[in-house]
Amino acid sequence: MSRLRLLLPLAATLWLAGCEITPDLADPVRYGPFYTPRNFAGEKRLPAEVRRVLVLPVSLGAIAPEETAAALDGVIVRALQDQQRFEVVALPRGECQRLFGAPEFSSTAALPHGMIEQIATRYAVDAVLFTDITVYQPYRPQAIGLRSKLATVRDVRLVWTFDEVISASDPAVANSARRRPVQAAQGRDPVDLSPGTLLSPTRYAAFAADEMFRTLPPR
Repeated sequence: MSRLRLLLPLAATLWLAGCEITPDLADPVRYGPFYTPRNFAGEKRLPAEVRRVLVLPVSLGAIAPEETAAALDGVIVRALQDQQRFEVVALPRGECQRLFGAPEFSSTAALPHGMIEQIATRYAVDAVLFTDITVYQPYRPQAIGLRSKLATVRDVRLVWTFDEVISASDPAVANSARRRPVQAAQGRDPVDLSPGTLLSPTRYAAFAADEMFRTLPPR
């Protein structure tokens, strides 16, 4: 009996912990609606010659401080690598400043003369990726605007473009952000379906970048 009395509190604790990670059956994270990107365009398939891509630093302008820009650089690179479409080469902000006179370049800005040619030669890449943050709201409801362009360096041709504001004020976006741990777990249980992604700016940016790069043309 004494052993049973010792085990009952432990069993109750484990049961309560299980309840915390089990969502309500009516929770829309189970059935949607879910976010579907719409404002993107690209070739039907990635050109065979695009095997190695240089990723420029994220362009935020005055939207957020420099340390935020540096953190988002890593988020963008990791999300792109996860798609495994091509080899990814990241250009650090310091190197971009040293070579081209600025730590970042917007996809809509005029580029220094010969910049694309120098990138192609110096880094032996086939294409370059520009990414602009057009909206950055790191508090609830979180929102991030992403504009990205993938261009070849040989003939400077756009292969893919994306331009959307991904806001958690949209229930479909919020459901997709909360569902992300389920997709990452790949069927393993238990899964945390709490609103953590909606509270962390880094996790939310990673979710948005992943959704964006899913629209890249396939091989």
